[in-house]
Amino acid sequence: MTDNSSYTHLTLLGQDARTPMSPDDAVLERVGNPATGKHYIVRLTCPEFTSLCPLTGQPDFAHVVIDYVPNHWLVESKSFKLLLGSYRNHGCFHEACTMEIAAKLVGLMDPIWLRIGSYWYPRGGIPIDVFWQSNAPPADLWVPAQEVPPYRGRG
Repeated sequence: MTDNSSYTHLTLLGQDARTPMSPDDAVLERVGNPATGKHYIVRLTCPEFTSLCPLTGQPDFAHVVIDYVPNHWLVESKSFKLLLGSYRNHGCFHEACTMEIAAKLVGLMDPIWLRIGSYWYPRGGIPIDVFWQSNAPPADLWVPAQEVPPYRGRG
C-alpha cells in the first residue's frame, strides 16, 4: 500500500491542470525513488513531440526517448507530460529543445545518469537527430537500445 502523505507537495497530480503556454511556465515536479541505491532505468517516451521552428513558425515533430537512472528522485509523469506539451506552441530549434528538456530533468532530479535521444522528422529534407548523456552509465547497468528506426523517406 502506498503512503499518499508523501505526495502532498504535488500541485498537479490529481488536479485539473492546463498545458502551460511555454516551457518557462511549466512546473516540473518530483517524487521519491522507491528503490534508492539500486541501479535501474526509467524510460520516458514521447513519439509525438511537437514544437515550432523559431524562424518560420512551421511545426516540427520528433520521437523523444529519455532514459535515466534515478538517484533519490523520479520525475512526476503528469508534470512531465505538461512540460512536453508546452513546447507545442514554442519556437525552438531541435538542438535547443532537446538540451532544454535534458537540463530541466537533470536540474530537478540530479539522476545518476540520463540520456536523451530526439529523432526529428525532416525539415527541408534533412532529419536532425540530437543525442546527449550526462555521463557514462553505471557499469552494472543493462542499457537497452532506444530502437527508434532512422528516417527512411519514401520507398
